[in-house]
Amino acid sequence: MTGSARPAPDRMLPLDRLIGRRVVDRDGQPAGRIQELRIETRNGEWIVVEYVLGVGGLLERLNVGVKLLLGGRIRRRSSPADHIDLSEPERPRLTCRRDELREG
Repeated sequence: MTGSARPAPDRMLPLDRLIGRRVVDRDGQPAGRIQELRIETRNGEWIVVEYVLGVGGLLERLNVGVKLLLGGRIRRRSSPADHIDLSEPERPRLTCRRDELREG
């Protein structure tokens, strides 16, 4: 892999290697585990556009009605794909601070 945030264009990264990986922010603080990937098709290629992190992302991935089951809100963070450095896929890192991520 190159030192950039993206794998080299001629190198593919199996997505199952990313699911469940712990992500830290640029300060080394935990931001959650990758639970889900949002993908779009562009020019016949599948492109990851967003990563969903944390327990809320896991419940979303499992299709659990959080409000019905727990009666509350579970934190789910999401990160645009270009904010995660995958130069070391075993240790993904945010290029921003965790409090800069979208919550929903």
